[in-house]
Amino acid sequence: MYLFPMAHVFEAAPSGRAKCRGCGLAIAKGELRFGERLPNPFGEGEMTLWFHPLCAAYMRAEPLLEALAEAAPDLALDRESLERAARSSLAQRRLPRIAGAQRSPSSQARCRHCREPIEKGTWRIRLLFYEEGRFSPGGFLHLGCRGEYFENHDVWDALLHFSSDLSEEDRAELARAYGEAST
Repeated sequence: MYLFPMAHVFEAAPSGRAKCRGCGLAIAKGELRFGERLPNPFGEGEMTLWFHPLCAAYMRAEPLLEALAEAAPDLALDRESLERAARSSLAQRRLPRIAGAQRSPSSQARCRHCREPIEKGTWRIRLLFYEEGRFSPGGFLHLGCRGEYFENHDVWDALLHFSSDLSEEDRAELARAYGEAST
């Protein structure tokens, strides 16, 4: 059992095998990554959850801010952007749940906020919950329900960040739908 807090870490990825726990994409060899160190729930020692730094800023803001405070000043980080994203996530308790946007493939899912079905082909926000070192699927939101669910915080940057698999055409359509849903 640990008697001292484990230090979170920024380091260059030694290989391209690790996947980011936030976005699910591989962290390329040599790319800077953030490691959140936690006690291993399955045995002795610790485990490290790896993230792209910006993914950690959105989804694991507190550990990232701790590590930024202790990181070497010459580390190649955009500290200002990371701090801004992390502080934004801390300001709204539900913001770290955003896992991206997608078109609904069917009409079976219900909105986590209004409980109404999400129509096939419409844009929806994917949600994740973090519990005990794991991310679990948390359902979906109508694009129009985001204001009430996120207490009128702007979620566009996080939504776009975690929707990296969208084409430019889809991003433009999402931006249009996002703007229309806010009116």
